[in-house]
Amino acid sequence: MNRIHQKLQEDQKLLSIYFTAGYPSLNDTAKIIQDLEKNGVDMIEIGLPFSDPLADGPTIQASSTHALKNGMTTEILFQQLKDIRKTVSMPLILMGYFNPVLQYGVAEFCKKCQETGIDGLILPDLPLDVYQKEYEAIFKKYGLVNIFLITPQTSDARIQQIDAASDGFIYMVSSASVTGSQDGFGNSQESYFKRIAGMKLKNPQVVGFGISNSETFRQATKQAKGAIIGSAFIKFLTQNGVDKIGDFVKGIRK
Repeated sequence: MNRIHQKLQEDQKLLSIYFTAGYPSLNDTAKIIQDLEKNGVDMIEIGLPFSDPLADGPTIQASSTHALKNGMTTEILFQQLKDIRKTVSMPLILMGYFNPVLQYGVAEFCKKCQETGIDGLILPDLPLDVYQKEYEAIFKKYGLVNIFLITPQTSDARIQQIDAASDGFIYMVSSASVTGSQDGFGNSQESYFKRIAGMKLKNPQVVGFGISNSETFRQATKQAKGAIIGSAFIKFLTQNGVDKIGDFVKGIRK
């Protein structure tokens, strides 16, 4: 069974952390993953830096630019992850944009993911119909869960379509803004969370965008299975480096 499926079956609210590979320093990737698992994080999204990110706010964009300047590439990331399964057992997801995957070669990229122990992919700019027609068979061949995003603007019909095509969790974007641009959830988001919970989808939902502390984590997971923290964690790394990761996780879990 895929590690994502196993984790989703656990009777707890899941904390997923996103960080940009190759940031703050090129070779921090494996250490950050190991420290996050050691401190009780449930899943990790490893960001593949890209020069033209669509959905990322200034914090993640800056980390991506910095990582690219550090020399991070897709090939280097796979090299950094080649022994990660000797020390880490939780689900690992690569998140990025489709262009670097296409440049690498989709089949070769998916094969490398399987070899390094990656469990799933989040590619926000890969449309559902294109995925189903051209790439679904390749993803499944290499045991990868493809995770789709929904937003408050996504219609019920489209959500049902995404739910039917999904086999893992649905990434529930909390608002129409970019990452890191909000602080807390208002009534419109609360009602959106309730609306999705009321649809009784077959796939659990994990909320992303706008989660930065224990209160927003609690709000986001009241109706959903888990929540993803990205910008707040990257800000923490920028200010504190990679040696105090446990402090960040404790602040969310308190």
